[in-house]
Amino acid sequence: MIESEVIALVEKNEQTIKYTVSKDKKSVKEILEAVYEALSEKGYDPVNQIVGYILSGDPTYITSHKNARNLIRKIERDELVEELLKSYLSKE
Repeated sequence: MIESEVIALVEKNEQTIKYTVSKDKKSVKEILEAVYEALSEKGYDPVNQIVGYILSGDPTYITSHKNARNLIRKIERDELVEELLKSYLSKE
């Protein structure tokens, strides 16, 4: 998890209030693994469903179970293809 600190200046009493915003930044691999697991749990063929999503851009290929649909939409489809291709070619 990556955290970024944000500092807000408040005029009241000239105090500085510091708060931290958590940014739940998952890697492409972590997101794909979570989506794969969610699709499997719901009885879908994860590979076919993910390919359908990548080719069409239609998020309904991905189940909303375990927030999988929202997770995969955090990644651009071209970034998914790029990461999958890099991973595939590096394992030859």
